[in-house]
Amino acid sequence: MQPMKFFIDTHDARNGTFPTGISKGDFAAFHTKYEAACREEGVVNLRVHIGFEDNRAFCFNMAPSAEAVRRAHEKVGLPFDDIVEVTTATPGDIFFKSE
Repeated sequence: MQPMKFFIDTHDARNGTFPTGISKGDFAAFHTKYEAACREEGVVNLRVHIGFEDNRAFCFNMAPSAEAVRRAHEKVGLPFDDIVEVTTATPGDIFFKSE
């Protein structure tokens, strides 16, 4: 099994990557399909942050690669702006490193 990494992908209606005016109910129905595609690709969808009024979304996923996240998006026809590998950085990570 490949090690898992964290990724954030972005969606913005101004770029045509988020549906303008989508309702919470429609998003919930779509998200169910996205989660199924994620499971098929070995991606764990950890959280989605949505600005319904701004027509933007930020998805936080754990996956073996950015390519796996891309494939999950493609399976459900969901375009994205970027997929970026990230690491978590809490105050504990930054200030209390063991030497």
